Amino acid sequence: MLKFGEFIVKHKILILLVGVLLIIPAAIGYINTRVNYDILSYLPKDINTMVGQDILKEDFGQGGFSLVMVEGMTDKEVADTAKRIEEVDHVASVLCWQSMTDLNIPAEILPDNIYDFFNKGDTTMMAVFFDDTTSADGTLAAIDTMREITSEQCFISGMSAITGDMKHLSDSESIIYAIIAVILTSIVLVLAMDSFLIPVFFMLSIGLAIVWNLGTNFVMGEISFLTQALALVLQLGVTMDYSIFLWHSYKEQQEHFSDRNEAMAHAIAGTIVSVVSSSVTTVAGFLAMCFMSFTLGLDLGIVMAKGVVCGVIACVTVLPAMILIFDRAIERTSHKDLLPAFSRTAAFITKHTGVFLTAAVVLLIPAVYGNSNYDVYYKLDSTLPADLESVIANTKLEEDFNMNSTHILMVKSDMDAKSATNMMNEIKSVDGVKLTLGFNSLVGPAIPEEVIPDSVKSVLKSDDWQLIMIGSEYPVASDEVNQQVTRINDIVEKYDEGAMLIGEAPATKDLIEITNRDFKVVSILSIAAIFLIIALTFKSVSLPVILVAVIELAIMINLGLAYFMNTELPFIASVVIGTIQLGATVDYAILMTTRYRTERSSGKDKRESVSIALSSSIKSIITSALGFFAATVGVAAYSEIGLISSLCVLLCRGALISMVIVVTVLPSMFMVFDGVICRTSSGFLPKDKTDKGNKRNKIAFNH
Repeated sequence: MLKFGEFIVKHKILILLVGVLLIIPAAIGYINTRVNYDILSYLPKDINTMVGQDILKEDFGQGGFSLVMVEGMTDKEVADTAKRIEEVDHVASVLCWQSMTDLNIPAEILPDNIYDFFNKGDTTMMAVFFDDTTSADGTLAAIDTMREITSEQCFISGMSAITGDMKHLSDSESIIYAIIAVILTSIVLVLAMDSFLIPVFFMLSIGLAIVWNLGTNFVMGEISFLTQALALVLQLGVTMDYSIFLWHSYKEQQEHFSDRNEAMAHAIAGTIVSVVSSSVTTVAGFLAMCFMSFTLGLDLGIVMAKGVVCGVIACVTVLPAMILIFDRAIERTSHKDLLPAFSRTAAFITKHTGVFLTAAVVLLIPAVYGNSNYDVYYKLDSTLPADLESVIANTKLEEDFNMNSTHILMVKSDMDAKSATNMMNEIKSVDGVKLTLGFNSLVGPAIPEEVIPDSVKSVLKSDDWQLIMIGSEYPVASDEVNQQVTRINDIVEKYDEGAMLIGEAPATKDLIEITNRDFKVVSILSIAAIFLIIALTFKSVSLPVILVAVIELAIMINLGLAYFMNTELPFIASVVIGTIQLGATVDYAILMTTRYRTERSSGKDKRESVSIALSSSIKSIITSALGFFAATVGVAAYSEIGLISSLCVLLCRGALISMVIVVTVLPSMFMVFDGVICRTSSGFLPKDKTDKGNKRNKIAFNH
């Protein structure tokens, strides 16, 4: 590693130049990486709701759809509006009362439920079908165009409209996320470091690593908006420690080497070992998410694991080059440490370890209960600002038409009229179903099939399939709508075993079932991976149990607080916090444990070893936790997207909770289990004592 350090030092200008020039391909890659704003699109492709969407697109040329309401218009004005909407790029078709009758069939001969479906008071509704999926670029562009060409009397609801608004909101907030995170993290670094200028180079180095990471996402084709929003703040918070490691190592090496280049070469060599060891647990936590069948975990896991690797590379290449090139400027801005040494704090904690261990046991009970009972939401638009156009439209749909969700049932086109009618009548009787609308709803004695406009036929029937729209008064992700979906599927199976029920509510029901299973698997995998890493690192049986238990307590307290604060969490919160908080903050525990082992192996007793380990690591732990907190708290406070805000609240809170638990509870665990740790771990006893112990064991064995 020393040769590598010497290479970096010798070619520092070239290294910095290459690092900066990599911004160009990274920027090109970033621009050409599509962002996906549809969480439901990450469901497995082989489930019925996803297969049905593909068939809908292939057979009908339709993907996403929106229910559009117009207010205070005459029939002719509604028809003109529908025609203008139908001419918008990526709009496949528009279905409304006026288009079904072509204004030639009197309203009186239409079934009452059909007329009532589309008309309530002075508000008329139309169903707009797009030629691509819910979150496709063309669909979102069509939504924007529809808003431009229609009047203020027009309200566009549905998942595509929500996705479009979320896109605009996320895009407008992303730059602010970066600015807030950089400012707050820089403040922490100014307090923690001994130079006013060094935080600037930390930010520049980490910034380059973030750009490289986001640029290389091009190979994935697309990433989710959640990944893009969290990648910056998480990479900043997680990898900042690596820069601190290098700086402290460099300052330490300067005491041994008068030549700053030589000091930096040794600092790089030492930092690579410590940083790689530290990053392994974090990468393991992220990679555990890749085993989810809900592929949002794969998306987030790969990007964040890649971000940690980019952070390590920048730390041992670009940052040393910057420090050496601007060394004199850094020295001129040096200052005394602004953070206290926390020696009294460490002494107090060591003296009262029994109190803190008792407090941890007491906290465990409500933490476990709260962790098992906090409320979860799956309907992402429920936490969006109420003044968004799509939210206003969805509210109007509920108030005027008593509809909260719309399902599309796909059955074989050769189903006879009698069976189709009987099936729809049964579906109508299901609790919460407002109406059913299919091709057979329109055809009857008064309206022969020949009279139905071709534009309407093409929307509802193809060579292989026919569509039935089902309006529901129950909101997406509610227990009521999930029971309703199950009941409808049971009814349909009697008439057509190959039928498929698709739409936001059925897909969300699948999401609930799949993620509940996924999250258990990921939790087990992340704990097992980090358990194994700690076991191999310390060659210990007991330490993995102790360290993982300490961080798991912090995680349970973090999630459990949501229950006691009566806060709903997004469905993905448990897996994000369970993997990221564990992977990122277990490093605090590893840092203290490493020093504890060093002191114990030098012959000191357990109390002195624990006291030194705590006092020497507490400042680093606090700095690291405050950095993670600073990187995420601003986004938590600023973001209007509930999903992003909630996750960042948990992340920043989790960093502080892990800090407190590691600093107070872990030393207590060391004191109580010192004997077990020393007997079941390598390197905790002085070499002479270890040799004597081995000799005694050998004699006993021979006898």
